[in-house]
Amino acid sequence: MGFSKTTLKNGLRVVTIPMQDNPTVTVLVLVEAGSKYETKKLNGISHFLEHMCFKGTLRRPKAIDISKELDALGSEYNAFTAQEYTGYYAKSDAKHFKQILDVVSDVYLNSTFPEQEIEKEKGVIIEEINMYEDMPNRHVQDLVMKLLYGDQPAGWNIAGSKKNIFRMKRDDFVRYKEEHYLPEATVIVVVGQVNEKEVLKEIKKIFDNVSRGKKAKKVKVKEIQKKPCALVKFKKTDQTHFVLGVRTHDLFSKKSAILSVLGGILGGGMSSRLFQKLREEMGVGYYVRAYNDAYTDHGFFQISAGVDNKRIAEVIKAVLEECRKLKIYKVEEEELNKVKECLIGNLKLSLESTDDIANFYGGQELLKRETKNAEDKIDKIRRVTASQIKTLAQHIFKNNKLNLALIGPFKKKSKFLRKLKF
Repeated sequence: MGFSKTTLKNGLRVVTIPMQDNPTVTVLVLVEAGSKYETKKLNGISHFLEHMCFKGTLRRPKAIDISKELDALGSEYNAFTAQEYTGYYAKSDAKHFKQILDVVSDVYLNSTFPEQEIEKEKGVIIEEINMYEDMPNRHVQDLVMKLLYGDQPAGWNIAGSKKNIFRMKRDDFVRYKEEHYLPEATVIVVVGQVNEKEVLKEIKKIFDNVSRGKKAKKVKVKEIQKKPCALVKFKKTDQTHFVLGVRTHDLFSKKSAILSVLGGILGGGMSSRLFQKLREEMGVGYYVRAYNDAYTDHGFFQISAGVDNKRIAEVIKAVLEECRKLKIYKVEEEELNKVKECLIGNLKLSLESTDDIANFYGGQELLKRETKNAEDKIDKIRRVTASQIKTLAQHIFKNNKLNLALIGPFKKKSKFLRKLKF
């Protein structure tokens, strides 16, 4: 798949992926602003600001003015916030490219943050926090970050605390946006039935005169762990949801492809080892997943599942045993090839739509400042060997790197800590 990248004089990067056989277009704006750029007092402001950007602009004063215009185009649109970035996008029939670019750009550049809307949106944010806390399979992901990274930005909840949300003021949003929503920290991705020259022409009209600034940086993650750790949250649930995590490598690591294949062996698909073990053999749960979660300066490999409360100890033992086997025995060629083809097939399926393609290319460009196509990733997956997997498993599956976050009807973590050994 062909793409082009252009950097404007103010540092804004534009990635264009023309797809003349696709009738849609996606415009995605990504900016280096997420929870890892926040202070403790303002934890949650990146996510809150994302909400507020849809509450009115200079040209579209009310939220309904934005949504009504996009709905009239039959457009899909939304925004999202992560630890290291925030994204705004719209997807529509390709003939509406100029209009959705205009709306998304307006939301990104010209939001007014009406004070009355800020006060109303506080209630929405609080209910979003409550919603995720009521979803143990989702909330346990917040707990594992807290366990791994503690009281530093990487360990804070992206949505922030309720206390923080209640006390945020309009000046906080204005100041934070000035520090982070800058052209040199922004990537615009356009994918679909478009012409590269037209894309650049329209983007330059809107962004060429946007001034650079002094980008506030994030605090580097500190990782300190000498023994197995656990975090148990009591909740009356019918299932116990847990994440077993070990510290690994960051987004720039040359071991990324090996970690992907390792995740595929353990929890990628219905024929994976843990799916077969936990669901088909033991009958203890419905889902199990395994993958490496990588960021610009840290990463961890996680295994997550929701299982029978009464058999949680048995499940943890079984999961650790499957990890231990990878340290001792090489993966057979037949299984290795099956996992590789599964990963490659899933990657191709994940790049069928213009919005998914935009995220694939935009995420690379924003975080790694490079743009490579899917074939490059596929080539690296194909080159992974059984010896590399065994060596990596020996490196990461160590007791002093092991962590367990858990939500269920349990109050003491001591019983679980005793089981945390490979």
